[in-house]
Amino acid sequence: MPIPTFDKLLRPVLALADRQDITRRSATEAMASEFGLSHDETVQPLPSGRSTVIRNRTGWAMTFLTKGGLIAKIAPKTYRATDRGREFLSKHPQQITAPDLRTIPGWEESWNTKAKRKEAATLVDHEPHVEINSTPYEQIEAAFSELSETLISDLLSQLAKTDPFRFEQVVLDLLVAMGYGGSRKEAAAVTRKTGDEGIDGVINEDRLGLDVIYVQAKRWKGNVGRQEIQSFVGALAGKKASRSVFITTSEFNDNATDYADGLHQKVILIDGRRLAELMIEHNIGVAEEHAYRIKKIDSDYFDEA
Repeated sequence: MPIPTFDKLLRPVLALADRQDITRRSATEAMASEFGLSHDETVQPLPSGRSTVIRNRTGWAMTFLTKGGLIAKIAPKTYRATDRGREFLSKHPQQITAPDLRTIPGWEESWNTKAKRKEAATLVDHEPHVEINSTPYEQIEAAFSELSETLISDLLSQLAKTDPFRFEQVVLDLLVAMGYGGSRKEAAAVTRKTGDEGIDGVINEDRLGLDVIYVQAKRWKGNVGRQEIQSFVGALAGKKASRSVFITTSEFNDNATDYADGLHQKVILIDGRRLAELMIEHNIGVAEEHAYRIKKIDSDYFDEA
């Protein structure tokens, strides 16, 4: 089943805290079990990879319950339902919604700052749906993902307009940034030695040149099919190559992917989207515009005796 949004976790987490003392870890495990999440759903990460979706949502449910005075910290990282929480639980036998929390006396004041009160009001003033009931972290992640998708699209458009020689330089810069070929000068010196038989270049796998990787990098308008991969592999046969990379700005047909997967020698296929993702990851052709640091309370610091 879909991973529940954080508001769907409010009552289950409060009921759990009424039955036993909870931590974020134990509550997360209990919610995954209660909602029958599969292993893949339980370990599904946020786009940033810093946490799992269910842990993030359970944590925010606990934060909202704490702000409402429905659960309280009783020991380091440990929470328990309060008398107010038990009373609130009995008054809401079916579900606790985000708007229900706003009826709690002192709810808005518990968020301290005007900005935080506005954020809480935004979350509770709307009918429940995935976007509104996503956690603040998920909203940030969603915005980040949208910006990333736009950047990938812009990069592919730029690569499509790049002349073939410049495109080969882009690929070379990327491979060097990924740790292949040593320096750019060393890598460029090796790649100039080829350029025939359907092979665009050769780059050292390591700085000592103990092994080499054969590269073909092409700007394509249409999808790359099996025939193009076969031609590349045929050129590799004469070189007795064991490692190679085929890079394109477009996509690979399924028959091309299936063919490459069945080969004895290693042929890595990198399509346009993956190429753009690697360029972003290794800062090739992109520049950082803004950086945001999100901080949280260091519980260990405050829990020290």
